[in-house]
Amino acid sequence: MNLTSGVIEIDLHGMRAEEAVRRARSEVAKAPGSVYIIRLIHGYHGGTRIREALEDEFSYGRDSKVKRIKQGNNPGITELILREL
Repeated sequence: MNLTSGVIEIDLHGMRAEEAVRRARSEVAKAPGSVYIIRLIHGYHGGTRIREALEDEFSYGRDSKVKRIKQGNNPGITELILREL
């Protein structure tokens, strides 16, 4: 976790999709106001189910704290945008 930059990074490798979504929900709920991105690292080959579950959970305004969801710099990362800079 790197709170000094306003970004929280969470490694979801080895989790099932349901576990990863629960962890992401928990991080969103407890994120302080200084955090603007939660970067979820799930991997590419084995992480596609996690990525799809995260998109399902946080897309379409389903969580009022998550303004939008986007892919990170590589396909193994999903970013939850909590506020725009």
